[in-house]
Amino acid sequence: MRMRLERSLPLLGLLLCAAGTTAQQDEELEGEFLVEISGTTVTITCPIDDDDIQWTLSGTAQAIKERKFTIRDHDSKSANLSCSLGNRKHELYLNAKVCANCEELDALTVAGIITADLLITLGVLILVYYFSKGRKGRASSAGDSRPRGQKMQRPPPVPNPDYEPIRKGQREVYAGLGPRGI
Repeated sequence: MRMRLERSLPLLGLLLCAAGTTAQQDEELEGEFLVEISGTTVTITCPIDDDDIQWTLSGTAQAIKERKFTIRDHDSKSANLSCSLGNRKHELYLNAKVCANCEELDALTVAGIITADLLITLGVLILVYYFSKGRKGRASSAGDSRPRGQKMQRPPPVPNPDYEPIRKGQREVYAGLGPRGI
């Protein structure tokens, strides 16, 4: 019984997450503005599904009664925008940055540019690897006189004068020192 319950708990959690996300999306879609930007033109679609909508831009009532409100030659300044119908009112803080000479890129174009960049980088990496691979065996032209064959043995390290061995004639200096018990 316990094993069957442990197997079904992850499935139950997944179903609850999916149901909660779907319910949350339905609530958000009900009161969500749609903002479209193209060049210096900003188009806002009100979430109220009617054609007799009152638009207000930064406290000033607008004459447009349609569901879509278009701002031409927007100057990238922030604005408070609201659309209302009767007692239903939706507000939006618009902070859209626009430019006249910008080009719009879709996701496929951006993915293509990134893929091409990665392929070119990989190609350069492979070229550098193969061209540097052939230079390993060549002698350098810097005039290095050390032999390149087998490595020469290093001389023994210089003894530290602080740790010289005790000579026979100096034992009485250290005779008073005995092993300590800790």
